[in-house]
Formats: sequence, structure tokens, C-alpha cells
Amino acid sequence: MSIARAEQSGRQEPKSEDILQQMEKILASDEFHAPERGRQFFRFVVTETLCGRSQFLKAFTIANEIFGRETSFDAQNDPVVRIEAGRIRRGLERYYLVAGHADAVIITIPKGGYVPHFEYAPAQPLPGARPAPVDPSPGRQLPSRLPVSGLAMAGAAVLIIALAVWGALATGLFGRLANPGNQAVAAPPDPIVVVDTFQFDGSDNDASDIAQGLRDEVIGQLAKFDDIVVVADASKANYRSASGYTLQGNIQRDGDRLRAISRLVRRSDATVIWANNYDADLGAKSILQTQADIGQDIAIAVAQPYGAIFVSDTDEIARPLSNEEGGAYDCMLAYYSYRRTMDLVTHKAARDCLRQATERFPRSATSWALLSLVYLDEMRFRYKLGAPPSADAQRLAADAASRATAIDPNNIRALQAVMLVSFFANDLDTALKAGAAAYARNANDTEVAGEYGLRLAMSGDWQSGCELISAAVNKNAGPKGYYEVGMALCAQMRGNLQAAELWSRMSDLEYNPMHRLVLMSILGAEGKTAEALQQRDWLNAHAPALMKDIPSQVALRLQRKQDQDLFLSGLRVLGVATDPPARPSAG
Repeated sequence: MSIARAEQSGRQEPKSEDILQQMEKILASDEFHAPERGRQFFRFVVTETLCGRSQFLKAFTIANEIFGRETSFDAQNDPVVRIEAGRIRRGLERYYLVAGHADAVIITIPKGGYVPHFEYAPAQPLPGARPAPVDPSPGRQLPSRLPVSGLAMAGAAVLIIALAVWGALATGLFGRLANPGNQAVAAPPDPIVVVDTFQFDGSDNDASDIAQGLRDEVIGQLAKFDDIVVVADASKANYRSASGYTLQGNIQRDGDRLRAISRLVRRSDATVIWANNYDADLGAKSILQTQADIGQDIAIAVAQPYGAIFVSDTDEIARPLSNEEGGAYDCMLAYYSYRRTMDLVTHKAARDCLRQATERFPRSATSWALLSLVYLDEMRFRYKLGAPPSADAQRLAADAASRATAIDPNNIRALQAVMLVSFFANDLDTALKAGAAAYARNANDTEVAGEYGLRLAMSGDWQSGCELISAAVNKNAGPKGYYEVGMALCAQMRGNLQAAELWSRMSDLEYNPMHRLVLMSILGAEGKTAEALQQRDWLNAHAPALMKDIPSQVALRLQRKQDQDLFLSGLRVLGVATDPPARPSAG
């Protein structure tokens, strides 16, 4: 029986038995990263489709069958099915990139639904068909798949070509692929995080199951982060640079008391760069929920943009890339180092390194996205950087963001770059759509969640935006004090000036002169004139250009006129010029 429509006319479709065999092969592979319920989800949608019941594969049905949800299940308020479907899609992408690159049958779950799609691999010889001959003439492109031959060199070439084809066809797991003729070098998939087997004390079978389930949860949560590559089998990890890490875990159980111990080890020197303990009461929370909560906390602490991986190696300013060493990951570290220090020296180092990275690895979407953010900072942080106004900064930022999304439209850094570039270009619709897409892709990416929250809030949705900003602060997101100033604005707009002042003083006032401007506005509104004038005097001495451009800078950030007026009212009582501009300046 024909199960799925072929995408190419005249191509034979996989048989049911071939599909089932492929499903079992995927489920048995160590490279298919999914917890037990995800595996049940995958098996359910495949078998139901083969039985002719694909029309019943709705969120409600899956929630009832796989997750044990009641008939009152509301897919709008409970995203469990969408989240698990996304995890399975990423698991399938990884499987076909790593272990299944030569498989004949391809199983995918297209976005927008839960019905799987089955097809033979591109250029796969159909059963009973003779392989196409290879034309050895110069300039002729080899087919992406060839039958196995006795020539080792030919076999290696086939494998490389097959991997390249699948890298291009997948949805951009790495976002890096070499161009033909060695015109571009593919960026190495760094950093690599090997998730070791989680140990458990004693011979408690329940503890063993919890340890395995927690490891599966951690793998699933880490796999959501585009900036790392997660490996479940250490023997298959390729450590081509020092950017390799092992995540280790141990489970201890005493009745209902559970302790999970986790640590991240840098493989180059066996240094433990991060460790933490997580305690839980199994009497108060189910094992599945406990695993989900701890797995999320571990993944965020390790892999968020300012987490353990991206902080431990950012103390040195990046050196120029050479042909033999270094890569896009080095420039990513340079970017985070710059954002922590926010000065002209580290900004230049990050910008130059990322420029080199995009030249050497032009298919690295992340490098283009971070370069876009560095260019944009020349405009939005220019009073901190001391950089002269650049008419090209916003254009260069927009061009780099466009390159990033062209390479990988789902890359979370690319979406973040589009969000920020569009926001500061006053294109709120595009900005908020990109932010929503990035947040939906990985809500655990605190940098994206926090920045999206800021854009929502400053666009006028203070309720939703401030909730995301608060969550980012609670998870230690971003450079020190960056989101605290957002919380100050949230409190100010709600009329809670006491809380606004506390949050403002908790922000790093040295990070950006705009932080001091926020504090000055709050103090002015509170009637604390003497303290407010101290901030004014500091700004006059250290950021005089900002003091001459306050209305434009406020309008560039706060999109609604009533929000601008509320903010500026705290400055007017101090005699600060607040005449509104005709339109925001690009400075």
C-alpha cells in the first residue's frame, strides 16, 4: 500500500515494512536523542499513519494517548505536544546527519502538524534498479549516492558527498557547509558537549531509571541550543579544538529525597569549570516533572549564551584567525567577552574576528548574526563605546542579519539579530515576529527571552515583556546589570518608583550611560533632586553627546509616545532639555 506521496514524480514510495524497519533502526540508535515519552510519541505517529489514521493525529489525541492528559486538555495553554514534536524533529535531523546519512528511507515530521512523511533518500537507487554509471569526465558532478565499491578512496568520497547533501537538506542544524571547490571552509561544529552516563548510588533500580531519564532530559534540553553540538557517545565525538566538554552527573536517593549532582569538565585540561547540586522532594513532585525541571536548570546553566561554556574561556581577547587553528567558536567567545566588558578595544577585537570568521566560514549563520549585533552596537551603545556616529552601522547590521537568515532561517542568533535590527529601524512588526520565532524555538535561551521581553515591553506590551525580563533576571541572563535596567523601566512605567530605583541601582551603572539616564529620570520623578543632579553632572562630564540627544535616544527605545512622556517627565523637573525630535536619530 502506498503510504506517502513522493515529492518527485515517478519515484517509488517506501513500503510499510521498510518504514517500520527504519523506525526501529532510528529508535535503536544512540544518535537519536529523545526521552522515553518522545520515543513513544515517534512510534505512535508513525504506526498510526501506516494504519491509515493520520487524520486523527491532532494535539488532543497525542496528549491523551502519550502524555496521559485528561479530556480537558487545552493545546493553546499546554504546549507539551508541540514541544515534544519539536524535540523529535531535532532528533531526526541529528540522526540523519550523523548515523543515518546512508539510510535509504527518510522519516520526517513536517512543521505545522504531527503526521510523518516518508520517502526514499535523494538519488537513492530504487529497489531492483541498476546504479547509474559514474561519468568520469572533467567538471561532471558526482551523484550524491553511489553503491559501495571495493575502492576505499571512492567510498570515502561517497561518504563525504552524502554528508554534504544531507547537511544542505536538513534545516540547518549546523548552518555551516563548505562550497564546492574548497572556495569556503565549513565552520567546525564547536563547542562539543558529550553528555556522559549519569551514575547512581547503590543498586536501586528506581535510582537507575531516574538517572537515565534525567540524562535523556538533559540531552533533549541541550539540543535546543544552536550554539553547541550535543553528543551522547563519547567515542563518536570529534575534538578538533580545545572546545570540548564532558557533562557528568550523579543521582543520590534517600526515600523521597533526591539529589542530582552535575559538573562540566573541559577536556583539554580536565578542569571542572562548573558544578552544582539540585535537590528535590519526590513526594511533592512527580519523577517526570523533577527530571524536566532539573534537566532544564542544568541545560540553562551550561549552554545559555552567558552560561558556563561561554564564560570560562572569554577572558582573553580573541586573536586573529590563522589557517591552521581557531574558528567561528573563538569569535563567538570574543563576542561574549566584549559584551561583558563593553569597551572599544574588545568591540574592535570581536568585530575584526567575526569579519574574518565570515570570510573563512561564509556558511556560518551564527558568525553573521553576531557580526550583525556588533555592527548594531556601534549605534545603540555608541555613547558607551565612544565610537563616532556611523551612518553605515545600521545598514551593515541589516546586511549581516540578512546573510545569517539566508543561510539558516531557523538559527536562533540570526532571529535575534533580525529582531534587534528591525526594532532599532522602527519596524516593530518584523522585530516582534522574529523575537516570537526565536523564543518559540528555545524558550530556555535566556538571552533571546530577555531581549524579546525588552522589545515587547518597549513596544508597549509591558505585561508580557516584563514577565520575560523578570525570568531572564532570575536565570542570571546577560551581562551583569543588563536586564536589571529593564526591570527598572518596568517598575517606572507601572508607577512603582521605589522598586524602580532599587532595580536601577542594581543595574551596572558603568555598563552604559543610558543606565544612568534611567536612574536620573526615576530620581527626578521621586523628587530626589540632589541625587538626580549628581547623575546629571556625571553624564555631562562623561557622556555630553548623549545629554544633547536625550529625546532622540529615548524615542529610539520607547516606541509609544505616552511611555516617552512618562520617562521624560522625570527629567524635565531637573531642567534637562526634553523637546521631542521629529523622528528618532540613528545615534
